[in-house]
Amino acid sequence: MKDGKQVILCVDDDTDMLDALRILIESFGYTVLTASSAEDGLKKFKSEKPDLVIADLMMEEVDSGTGLARDLKSAGCDVPVFLLSSVGDALRNNADYADLSLTGVFQKPVQPDILKRTLKKVLG
Repeated sequence: MKDGKQVILCVDDDTDMLDALRILIESFGYTVLTASSAEDGLKKFKSEKPDLVIADLMMEEVDSGTGLARDLKSAGCDVPVFLLSSVGDALRNNADYADLSLTGVFQKPVQPDILKRTLKKVLG
């Protein structure tokens, strides 16, 4: 928590997507931190201790989102972690959510009402 608001870390190498997520999530009343790579995301996770993480599946490397999820798990992450994916069902068929410690996956383009409802449900 920061300034009485829950903190969400968004990780994506697409600055337009990061800006859109930041604007949208801040409009829901949360504080947003951003990172433009999996490496930067892990560093910010460790230093800032966000309440939730949303990371793109395909960043600088094809599977860097799943790699970040594994690194977060190894770092003792105990907050909800969601991946952003344009491949949606293919990810569900090829990755084990439990193995990655994922809470879920948001399909791109992200639907604002689904994002808002999910954040409220998961964060309270």
